[in-house]
Amino acid sequence: MAIDFTFPPEVEEVRLRSRRFFEDVVLPAEAEIEIDRTDPESRRTIVKTILALREKAKEHGLWLPQMPNELGGLGLGPTAIAAISAESARTSFGAFAINCQAPDEGNMHTMLHFATEEQREKYLKPLCEGRMRSCFAMTEPEVAGSDPTLIQTRAVRDGDDWVINGHKWFISGARGANIAILIACTDPDADPPQARNTAFIVETPAEGWEIVRDVQTMAGGHNHCEIRISDLRVPHANILGGVGQGHRLGQVRLGPARLAHCMRWIGQIETALCMMIDRATKRYAHGSLLSEKQGIQWKISESLMELYAAKLMVLHAAYLIENGREFRTEVSMCKHHVANTLWKTVDRAVQVHGALGYSRDTPLANMLLSARWSRFADGADEVHMMRIATNAIAAYEESGSLGAVLGDLPV
Repeated sequence: MAIDFTFPPEVEEVRLRSRRFFEDVVLPAEAEIEIDRTDPESRRTIVKTILALREKAKEHGLWLPQMPNELGGLGLGPTAIAAISAESARTSFGAFAINCQAPDEGNMHTMLHFATEEQREKYLKPLCEGRMRSCFAMTEPEVAGSDPTLIQTRAVRDGDDWVINGHKWFISGARGANIAILIACTDPDADPPQARNTAFIVETPAEGWEIVRDVQTMAGGHNHCEIRISDLRVPHANILGGVGQGHRLGQVRLGPARLAHCMRWIGQIETALCMMIDRATKRYAHGSLLSEKQGIQWKISESLMELYAAKLMVLHAAYLIENGREFRTEVSMCKHHVANTLWKTVDRAVQVHGALGYSRDTPLANMLLSARWSRFADGADEVHMMRIATNAIAAYEESGSLGAVLGDLPV
């Protein structure tokens, strides 16, 4: 049969090699430092640690798995990257160590598909080499982030430049970024509305690009910045992908980027589930171990079933992308299911740990805080559910079946 759920030998080899690297190199390095992102000295230590880990990643042959060989990467496909990303998520710095972290990963893919040769040389190559950092500036506080046709940031042509004014927020990685891919409206009357926006490569810092603050979230500050854009001048040559192509570029970027988040979340889900089982098999109360109580067993079984489904969904969606098949509905289903599995599993793990899980003595409290954003980042649950239903109805009306939105699975 053609169906085979094992990786090819070369993919399995790199997966196991990455697991050893994360377990034997990254985790011990993390254990040696105090992670406090509010403290400048701690941040400097984190940066030094990541830079040292990057050199070790190169020595282990794990540098830049998502980019082609000609850019210094491993040239792996989405399914192999899914396996490595899940392994990296068991650590805090793993993705950074191999230069496969958001938002740089998504921006690299975007430039790989849309950048001119000059833009590749000037911006993509330094990103791949780890000499540059980037951010993706699309979301605005005044309009719904799930509908990019509403973007109010305006870009007006002025000779060889574009003058941009607007307001962005929750721009991950903006502080310290060398470039931003900025989405702005260049034609508010365009028909269809998806042709209103254009993507610009902005070199930062720049006059007219003001980082107002790091927006404080439930989980504290994590470099999700608010930005004011005032008469920012960007050369016409820095348009990425063509005038009016901003929406298309964003959709091309966000599909695989959503799946990349799911890949990393799977590693966190499995970590939380292992912690839950470990706690349950060691904690004794009311005459038996927690693992012997039905209420706890159900938490474990529900989490395991949801994780199993999550792994299969992510691998299948990665397969569709790798083989040039339509994947939008499947990725939306992945994003919704995996995000909710992350939230529920970590919450169950906290419950099984009791007060210990609520404390900062285990990673679970921070994991729970971070998990909450997964249900609206890169598209809220409700938006994905709307798209899934719309696509399912359209597929049925066109063909009388749902095969087109189920990856044409043969069962």
